[in-house]
Amino acid sequence: MYLIDYVIIVSYLLAMLFIGLMARKKAEAGIDAYFLAGRKLPWWMLAASGMASNLDITGTMICAALVYMLGVSGMLVELRGSIVLCLAILMTFMGKWYSRSGCMTVGHWMEFRFGQGNSAKWARGLSALGALILTIGMVAYFVVGSGKFVASFLDIPAYWGLPPHVWGAAILIGLTMIYSIYSGFYGVVYTELFQSAFIVIGILTVCFMAFNYYQIPEQFSISIPLKDGSLFAFNMTKAQWGEIIPPAKLNFPAGSEYTNLNLFYFAITFYFLKVMIEGLGGPSGYMAQRYFAIKTDREAGMMSLLWVVLLAFRWPFIVGIGIMGIYYNQHVGVITDPEQVMPLVIKNMLPIGVKGFLIAALMAAAMSTFDSTINAGASYWVKDIYQAFINPKASQKTLIFNSRLATFSIIALGLILGILIQSINQVWGYLTMSISIGILVPLTIRWYWWRLNGFGFSMGTLFGMLTAIFYRLLFDDNSPVFSFCLVGSISFLATIIFSLMTPPTPKDVLEKFYKKTRPFGFWGPVRKNLPREIVKDIREENRMDILATFVAIPWQLFLFITPMLFMMKEWENFAKALFCFAVLSVGLYFLWYKRLSNKATEEILAGELLEPIS
Repeated sequence: MYLIDYVIIVSYLLAMLFIGLMARKKAEAGIDAYFLAGRKLPWWMLAASGMASNLDITGTMICAALVYMLGVSGMLVELRGSIVLCLAILMTFMGKWYSRSGCMTVGHWMEFRFGQGNSAKWARGLSALGALILTIGMVAYFVVGSGKFVASFLDIPAYWGLPPHVWGAAILIGLTMIYSIYSGFYGVVYTELFQSAFIVIGILTVCFMAFNYYQIPEQFSISIPLKDGSLFAFNMTKAQWGEIIPPAKLNFPAGSEYTNLNLFYFAITFYFLKVMIEGLGGPSGYMAQRYFAIKTDREAGMMSLLWVVLLAFRWPFIVGIGIMGIYYNQHVGVITDPEQVMPLVIKNMLPIGVKGFLIAALMAAAMSTFDSTINAGASYWVKDIYQAFINPKASQKTLIFNSRLATFSIIALGLILGILIQSINQVWGYLTMSISIGILVPLTIRWYWWRLNGFGFSMGTLFGMLTAIFYRLLFDDNSPVFSFCLVGSISFLATIIFSLMTPPTPKDVLEKFYKKTRPFGFWGPVRKNLPREIVKDIREENRMDILATFVAIPWQLFLFITPMLFMMKEWENFAKALFCFAVLSVGLYFLWYKRLSNKATEEILAGELLEPIS
């Protein structure tokens, strides 16, 4: 690190604070402004903000580790989360389903779905609680990954018995917390718009260097750490690294963090199943927040499209880091921990100035993920717990104060949890494959089965969360497959049994929800009471949405894989992938893009939003 690198980093951090704090007065207009920016931000700005939120240091470090070890196959592992394949489903139908509600949070949406009785209160409270738990887990995940990254550049030692990554994360957290607390969603989006430009320039710089100055050797070896502290080396060839069709089996040893990937087809099929459940259940947190901030079907679709396209820049960057990491491991020094490949490459292989710029860009990625996560998390406490149950008549000033207090509390709890965790892969696997599935099962069923009521949703969420937590505390077995099946099965059974044991949601609530949202699935008893013309129109929309989804999912995968193969100079596979992407793009144009509508829900245009539960 040289003076110019530090100047670039400090200048970036000061610019973030300035931009974020500029929006303070706008955020103080009311709780709707604090959490949704008054639904006044354009879709393209929300898309750029969403991309910056998804592209975090921690996720990028684990993705870089997997691609460094396995090439294209490593990218497919991240079907479990970092590919964000749910965006394809959000693009074709789920995004507009969310935006049509006119709600502020997922918990607020429960009233729209289940009415205003006791069952809706249970659903709203427990969904908010589940979202808060996941938010705290995500903050811990941020602490581990971004802390490792920052600590590796600043050479931060351990103080007061706390590891260096905790102090590294504290630097970013402290800076981000200032504008997140004071400026709310306005501050989040404005800073992330600036951050997204910074990120893209940094990505293109690394891609240019990796493509022009480094070559993948025909054969090379990769070292991975085992739990007993030793290293295991395995050999890889250039052809295997760039193969678009993954191997059926891998050979990670029993003491590795990655042993569960050995039955590779089974693992990625399982991750694909998980992400489909996630997509069909709809997003939560900062992703849902952006769809609640959108007013029309077309805006929801266009935001999703741009979001996916911008997120595609991440993968050639990761390949570039992998290429340079392989060179480093062969010619500079042994990489003993794949999760450190990205910081090692940046620290040792980038020239003066470029290094500082890229570090600032990745700090931007970390801060954007963090500010979005905590702003959305605070909304669940304020809107769905405090205002709904504790102080329904709270003034706007009181609600904003509680929003800031909740933001600080979430950060503190996440920081404490982050102290106890050492491995990025460990916390990411637990969040994506265990605790989240207990929440996702009832979140998925709510869209497609009319008989689900608030009590069924609540008990499914409660049993799922408790099973995930107790399984983690009582057993040392970290098998993601077993925990996924156990937690998902118990959550599913609780959801169905408690729904059938209790009265259904009121008829008028179901009809209003169905007519506004227009979902597909098991809605026969509701449809039969509606005019035939409305039902026919909804069914035609559903049919086209389903067809478009079958095209959008592989389209997104090829959008990500194609530039990766270009970076690897695998020209034959690149040509095949580019052809598939072009064909899928034409299909998506006719099945989805031409049908986008500018018609907004009348209630949203008129500002008629749902009132909090009293």
